[in-house]
Amino acid sequence: MNRRTFISRLSLAATPALAATPREETHTLVHVFLRGGADTLNMFVPYADDRYHRLRPGLAIPAREAIRLNDHYALHPAMKPLEPLFKSGRLGVVQSVGVDNTSGSHFDCQDQMEHGDSMHGSPAGGGWLGRFLRQQGSTSALAAVAIGTALPESLRGAPAASVLERIGDIGFKNTQDADGIVKVLEGMYGGEPGLLGRRGIETLELFRRISAMPGDGGSPEHGAQYPRDSFGSGLREIARLIKAGLGLQVACIDLGGWDTHFFQGGTTGPQAERIQTLAEGLAALDTDLKDHRNRYTVMVATEFGRRIYENASLGTDHGRGFALMALGDRVKGGRVLGSWPIQAEEDLNLNTPGPGGLHAETDYRAVFAEVLHACFGPSVAMAKVFPQARLPAVGLM
Repeated sequence: MNRRTFISRLSLAATPALAATPREETHTLVHVFLRGGADTLNMFVPYADDRYHRLRPGLAIPAREAIRLNDHYALHPAMKPLEPLFKSGRLGVVQSVGVDNTSGSHFDCQDQMEHGDSMHGSPAGGGWLGRFLRQQGSTSALAAVAIGTALPESLRGAPAASVLERIGDIGFKNTQDADGIVKVLEGMYGGEPGLLGRRGIETLELFRRISAMPGDGGSPEHGAQYPRDSFGSGLREIARLIKAGLGLQVACIDLGGWDTHFFQGGTTGPQAERIQTLAEGLAALDTDLKDHRNRYTVMVATEFGRRIYENASLGTDHGRGFALMALGDRVKGGRVLGSWPIQAEEDLNLNTPGPGGLHAETDYRAVFAEVLHACFGPSVAMAKVFPQARLPAVGLM
């Protein structure tokens, strides 16, 4: 890498007002996005409702096979790894969360949710997590991380955000003298604040600390076993960053494959496999971070749920409300919030255009805001993160 390229990559705004030291003991919000519109009705099963079984004769999870949580709800059998987390009060659920978009479009609903917008009113500009990070002055190179190959819309406008698949993508390659390289570069550019400046020096320090981490990724702690796929490896990288204390505030990771129009399956099948990956991944993360549980919260959302009834292809079509999950010590778990019974498709669609399914009873922004408040305190100005939104208490956190 030549001098010009090096400086162009590191010389962000270098004024003292914008510079920030990485926060050693910060809380981390892990945002998991289930892309494709997850059928959460078959994840948190209303096994006691006869209508559920009647409208899904081929897809409903039999009550005898579901993992009962209370007198009304049960877990899909593939959610077994999350049962102890729910029963210990660390996993909570809000039923019927959604956007006010009735288009049924994956793109439109994902875009609205990631931007933190409503169909009514002016666009807020950028992503909701980007606005939060700007407000926090989060300029550290690892304040926000997206696992994958592209920056999610939710992080648009953030002062700094990194996109990576592995921590090994950052730092110095093929060398055992990271400290020496950092010292040389600091000597070359540290006296040129207009070119490198404090933020560049902080980036070099992050490189040094990342390079000092175990090259093989280290072993997950407490016997945690992540799924052997990109989702599992991504969660493992997030756990490493949290344990390393590098000032990570937000980590975003996607899990796709939820658009189950055809042959969705019940206790087995394509959706059950996705559910198992999600449950095993979250359980492994929680086990791996057992000694750091006061330092992170996981929030799991999707762009919309599915319709209450199964279609002619033994699948489910695009719906509205979904069940949002949150995991962590700051969650008031062990409960499924939200009223029931919820209007069925045929009731909901009498005078309402667009897809039916579960009524979107709770504005997704109210839940997102409550999670942010619990993670980062009352100093977060929610009116700037979610302008024009009414944000009533949900009771999840």
